[in-house]
Amino acid sequence: MTTVRTRIAPSPTGDPHVGTAYIALFNLCFARQHGGEFILRIEDTDQVRSTRESEQQIFDALHWLGIEWDEGPDVGGPHGPYRQSERSEIYKKYANELVNNGHAFHCFCSAERLDQVRNEQAARQETQRYDGHCMHLSKEEVNTRLANNEPNVIRMKVPSEGICAVNDMLRGEVEIPWDRMDMQVLMKTDGLPTYFLANVVDDHLMGITHVLRGEEWLPSAPKLIKLYEYFGWEQPVLCYMPLLRNPDKSKLSKRKNPTSITFYEKMGFLPEALLNYLGRMGWSMPDEREKFTLQEMIENFDLSRVSLGGPIFDVEKLAWLNGQWIRELSVKEFVQRATDWGLLNQSNFEKITPLLQDRVEVFSQIIPLISFFYMGEIPLDLKLFEHKKLSPEQVRQVMQLLLWKLESLRHWDKDHIMDCIQSIANYFELKLRDIMPLVFVSITGQSSSVPVLDAMELLGPDLSRFRFRKALEALGGVSKKETKAWEKLLPLIS
Repeated sequence: MTTVRTRIAPSPTGDPHVGTAYIALFNLCFARQHGGEFILRIEDTDQVRSTRESEQQIFDALHWLGIEWDEGPDVGGPHGPYRQSERSEIYKKYANELVNNGHAFHCFCSAERLDQVRNEQAARQETQRYDGHCMHLSKEEVNTRLANNEPNVIRMKVPSEGICAVNDMLRGEVEIPWDRMDMQVLMKTDGLPTYFLANVVDDHLMGITHVLRGEEWLPSAPKLIKLYEYFGWEQPVLCYMPLLRNPDKSKLSKRKNPTSITFYEKMGFLPEALLNYLGRMGWSMPDEREKFTLQEMIENFDLSRVSLGGPIFDVEKLAWLNGQWIRELSVKEFVQRATDWGLLNQSNFEKITPLLQDRVEVFSQIIPLISFFYMGEIPLDLKLFEHKKLSPEQVRQVMQLLLWKLESLRHWDKDHIMDCIQSIANYFELKLRDIMPLVFVSITGQSSSVPVLDAMELLGPDLSRFRFRKALEALGGVSKKETKAWEKLLPLIS
């Protein structure tokens, strides 16, 4: 009997996302329920955005939640390496095999030509897809251009007519027309694979039997199925999980909801409660109880109980569930968990002390100065946002643009945070002292406090960005029209 093997394959390009944990949880439960194995693989072929720092944050966040894997970059295993960036020669071999067997081809089209083709198709109200231009080049011309090191990608061939039947564990057979499919790039000009080739090759070589992934990937399933057919490999069983939603039913996004796992850790949520809540996203226990452990979920797991309606990720509901877990702790456990979180944690307090020691004369002054370090949402006095040089609209604009800059910040330290603030000041021809008060109030709730840049570094990106968002909401928020207009300014700010 074949051993069930599932996997999660996150990209280390930002904060560890609750959506990653959600999909990881369901893959873990499915594997464990069938006595199988769960694998973690890192999709780091995006060399511009991928970082080892982000990779480690993924490991730490999933471990904190209690999600453990049998094979992966950090634990090893018989099917390594488990980072896609370390498997480039494997992908080249299989890409070349597709070309040699007539299932793929070298494409030399420039970005300008591709843009022109898409614009012409859009003008004719056609599906925008590659027109097959390089598919018809002679073998001699291709070899000559390759010998001249002409930049190229490898594209797969796809049918232009007919229907692909996708068998999904949750939806049954889903029919998707081939004329919606593009001739997918499999190998980029940098010699690294795209998602489609890397995942098919890795899933096959790592013996993955079932693939549970987000439903946003369902429309592109025919390309994956066709690759398995081209290689002559057995396709894993496919399952497309419903997407997590904001309370307004939109796709869960950090602009509307805190999405980073580390945010919930810093807020003081219990990992068991967050994992419990993610388990309730589109799934329920047979007896419908809301509070259950990971082991209880594994023992009762059945994919047929997954609902296709987009599960709502509601932070208030999560907080209620977390409260249920907290109230079942003994006094001793409560003290220990609170200490571990940071309220009385000596290591955390030692980090804060250098910002604090020169500002107090008696110990009773400590708590008022640093209480914001131990809070999630802070009370705000809107009068503190009143500005001598900026109108209320300009205050919101400055804060929104700064928030966007902070959201794209890859290295979270006070120097890089300062660079973001300075870039906003330069664009608006302001001095730092004109913007810093807005930062102080947004982060600390006070007009002055311990050094705010140091505080932001210690608070971390998740909590700092969350407080900026809450400050913006308190000031009236940003309309869709303003968002559209202000986003155009971002490329001008450096």
